[in-house]
Amino acid sequence: MHAMQGKTVVITGASAGIGEALAVVLAGRGANLVLAARNEEALQRVKARCEAAGGRAVVVPTDVGDAEACRLLVERAVEAFGGIDVLVNNAGVTMDARVDEVKDLSLFDRLMRINYLGAVYCTHHALPHLKARRGLVVAVSSLTGKTGVPNRSGYAASKHAMHGFFDSLRIELRGTGVDVTVVCPGFVATHIRDNALGADGQPVRRSKHDESAGNMDVDTCVAITLKAMERREREVVMTTKARIAQFLKLVAPGVVDRIAAKAIQDRQR
Repeated sequence: MHAMQGKTVVITGASAGIGEALAVVLAGRGANLVLAARNEEALQRVKARCEAAGGRAVVVPTDVGDAEACRLLVERAVEAFGGIDVLVNNAGVTMDARVDEVKDLSLFDRLMRINYLGAVYCTHHALPHLKARRGLVVAVSSLTGKTGVPNRSGYAASKHAMHGFFDSLRIELRGTGVDVTVVCPGFVATHIRDNALGADGQPVRRSKHDESAGNMDVDTCVAITLKAMERREREVVMTTKARIAQFLKLVAPGVVDRIAAKAIQDRQR
């Protein structure tokens, strides 16, 4: 419970969902929060929740797809709290369209820029400060980063890229005292799919599925993530079904393809 006391934690995508919930719990454990996202109004609301929980927080409006904005985020965090102990790369956007339906190819650029390059930019600028405190890098990925999923091709690609980057970085950081934790949730009951990019490259605005039905709740996801952070675990695959699927992918990949296809079909009914 005291592992995060006095630690400075930078969280991207902190204005809602997993990022918001994680920030509030960490604030209750005495952490200093640096809250980053594009929506300043939403960030101010999260800041108020963090302070009510007993923590300290600063708001830094940030578009993680902009490398300079990521540099300024890190600079502001160091100015506010003197350094960085944990960086949580949580910002992300998804999609909901088949490849053959896509009308605006720029949506693939946006997915890679936010989900993958945003994590690269923030991590690169934060590394000197993380090394100084023997800190922790957290990448909030997805089960989609480990296996392909229909209608999520660009999202899956960005999360596969994230996995490759952080697995490589982990090896490079051996001996520095900095650890890398990759967290792989499945479907979590957040509003991320309300803002999924459709075939025209625009947000769909409303998920086609009831996100409260059959999904992991945010609090459970955050509890698993926190435990992984405190133990500085290498990687966390959040559900038993998903862990079984990773084994099946090695011995019967076609079965996993059918499972993924059915999962999406069931969500669209």
